[in-house]
Amino acid sequence: MSTDGVTERLGELETAVKRAGDALVRLRDENARLRREVERMAEERRQSLAQIDAILKEISRLELG
Repeated sequence: MSTDGVTERLGELETAVKRAGDALVRLRDENARLRREVERMAEERRQSLAQIDAILKEISRLELG
């Protein structure tokens, strides 16, 4: 392989590594965003379950009264 070919290939590899690094940053950001979204939804679920539980207890109390 000639020096020009090696230099060209090295440039291609450097470009590929840069693209991979950029993709990794984007994926990490997306992962963090999705984790925050999952936590938000889990909190909403906990709140909904607490409200449903309170409603069921109130219904039960009214039926006994």
